Amino acid sequence: MIATKQTDEPEAPIAPRKRIDHSRQHRGGAWKVAYADFVTALMALFIVMWMMSSTQKVKASISGYFRDPRGYTRKLGAGPGNAGEGVAMHSQTAKDIQRQIELALHQMRDFEKFRGNIQMSVTGEGVRIDLTETEQGLFFITGSPHPTEAGGRLLQVLGAQLTTMPNTIAIEGHTDARPFRWGDAYNGYGNWELSVDRANAARKLLYNYGVREGQIVEVRGYADQRPLNPDDLDDSRNRRVSVVVKFQQEGPEKSSESLQ
Repeated sequence: MIATKQTDEPEAPIAPRKRIDHSRQHRGGAWKVAYADFVTALMALFIVMWMMSSTQKVKASISGYFRDPRGYTRKLGAGPGNAGEGVAMHSQTAKDIQRQIELALHQMRDFEKFRGNIQMSVTGEGVRIDLTETEQGLFFITGSPHPTEAGGRLLQVLGAQLTTMPNTIAIEGHTDARPFRWGDAYNGYGNWELSVDRANAARKLLYNYGVREGQIVEVRGYADQRPLNPDDLDDSRNRRVSVVVKFQQEGPEKSSESLQ
């Protein structure tokens, strides 16, 4: 038999455990989350309202940033009110720039007369604008490096658009394969000279119409070596001046379309 020790001291009372309401603790910071959501939604509303009232250039600029934040570059100069208006053209914004130039050309007087002779394409080098000739001479006088009135107006519109971009520009001159007149050929003037002179004439006009000094970095003359229509080397469309707005980084795959 096991003996037990007897004592006269009363046992200490056991205190009841305090019940903790965990749900009440979590509810204490709920208002902070709701407030943060409200502030975020309000800020998003202000951004949407600002974008709706912004110019097309600002919208294109923001779109270009979100498409490629690392490759995005702002234009030189901040524009009115330091708004940063203007887009540095790279592969992600090439189509936006193409549409911008197209809209400007559509506002020209008598545009319908030569819309079929303007071709715009996105190549590995940049946005290419080809001004193709007709048999009678549309943008340049036939057999001459001097622009026509229509050619001068078109280059004026292009100059106003190109000066808003930080991208460099190349200008090319092309001819068809038809031999030059005997008198001029005898004096040493032929398709090579004509292609270079037309490209250089376009360069001078673009400078007169606002393109920044040094923005044009190349003037090229190819004569008949790079025909637009290789199946017919005498096609008048092979006679053209091309303005190339060069990418600031590697461009996309080549695609082409006529201006409609």
